[in-house]
Parts: sequence; C-alpha cells; structure tokens
Amino acid sequence: MICALGSAVCFGTASVLQAVAARAAEPGTGSGVDPALLLRALRQWRYAAGLGLDGVGFVLQIVALRSLPIYAVGAALAASLAVTAVVAARLLGVRLSRAEWGAVAVVCGGLALLGLASGAEGHGAGSAALGWVMLAVAGAVLLAGTVAGRLPDRPRALVLGLGAGFGFGVVEVSVRLIDAPDPANPAVYALLLGGGAAFLLLTSALQRGSVTTATAGMVLGETIGPALVGVVWLGDRTRGGLEWLAVAGFAVAVAGALALARFGEPPVAEDTP
Repeated sequence: MICALGSAVCFGTASVLQAVAARAAEPGTGSGVDPALLLRALRQWRYAAGLGLDGVGFVLQIVALRSLPIYAVGAALAASLAVTAVVAARLLGVRLSRAEWGAVAVVCGGLALLGLASGAEGHGAGSAALGWVMLAVAGAVLLAGTVAGRLPDRPRALVLGLGAGFGFGVVEVSVRLIDAPDPANPAVYALLLGGGAAFLLLTSALQRGSVTTATAGMVLGETIGPALVGVVWLGDRTRGGLEWLAVAGFAVAVAGALALARFGEPPVAEDTP
C-alpha cells in the first residue's frame, strides 16, 4: 500500500507538471491522438520531469500490483487527483476551499478503510483470452481518442481522460497477466499499447481542457473496470468478513477524488522556456 500511495503521489504531481508543459506547447491537429503534440511537449522541462515521475510511479505500481488486489491499487491511484489539487495549491499558488480540503480528507479516509479490508493479491491467472481482450481494449482506446478529438474542449477533456484511464487500466490488468517477458503473450503488447495510448490521450486532454476534469475521467477509467476484472477473473478477495468495508472504502475514495473535479479547476501558469 505504501508503494501504491507513492505511485499516486508521483502520478498526481506529474499531472500538474505535464499540464503546464502541454499548454505551453504549440497546438497541433486537434486530434485526440496527436503524437506530434507529445514530441512538442517533451521540449518543455516540466513535461520531462513529469515523465520521470511517471516512470517512478509505474515501478511502484508494479510492485503494488504484485502484492495487493487490483481494486486496492486502483483506489490508491485515485488519490492522484487529491495529490494534483494539493500540488497545484503549492506550486501554482492556488487556494483550495474547505470543500476541496474536505474531499482530500475523504479520499484519505476511504483509502484507510480499504487498506484495513484488502487481502492479498489474487492468484487467478484469468482465461487465455483475457490478454487478447486487453489488447483489443487498448486498440479501442486509440480509436476512441481519434473520435474524441472532434469534441468541444470541456467534454473532450473528460472523454480523453476517460480513455486514458481505460488505457492505464489495461496496464494494471496486463501486469497481473505477465509472469515473465514472453513475445507470445498478448498481454505484453496490451501493456505497451495501452500505456502509450493513455499518455497520448492524457497529454491532448491536458493541453486545452481542465486538468481536474481530465484526471477525474482517468480515475473512473482506471479504477472500476480493472477492479471488476481482478475480482471476477483474477481471484482478488478481501480479508474474511470485511467485504463491506472494502466496498465502502473503494466507493468513498473514488467519490472523494471525483468530487475534487467538481469543486474547481486550478489555473495553470504559462511555461517559461
């Protein structure tokens, strides 16, 4: 759980840095999948720093997924939105309201409940087709991003963030399906495609849309679906008799994270080369 929370801190901080860099980059085609935008954003030092934090967060996430059920890791990662709000307050001088600080406290409380109730990682391997399903979902994320690029800015940020969340969710499930690097395992390609698609969509969402709206969509996409996959197909369970506490903790943590997106949008400053 410490690794999962550390991952959330890395991802939440990276979101603020990447939002600043993405908005300072030259606008591209407007497509939801814009590799050129990613290349332009990489010229900004804040985006490179955010990528470094994402790398550290990904390693911590893998460690957590090897020890905890997916639903516990997913709820911990939902705390990245709370981290985004707090980091924006520190780095950008944004003053959070009492309601926003209350939402941060709700997220922490939900994670505490979940930590008390979660059991060990499930040992189910899933069906042979599950890796192919994850690969198909990753491909669908790319297609959905192309369509979402034509939407107005506000729904565009939400849909692209949701697509990025599905991409990161594919990564979470794929990590559990990979015991060792195997070119014949479709989960390996699902992990690479899902992670790449997620970064492309999230970068485009952060360029012109609300950082909290985009991250809220990402939280939804990367928590609920993977959690269900973990419970139904991979054998994730809670401690004996504490199923109700796990459900309550998961719901409270995710609801608190999503509430932060409703309260307000931290303004993002212009980047200085």
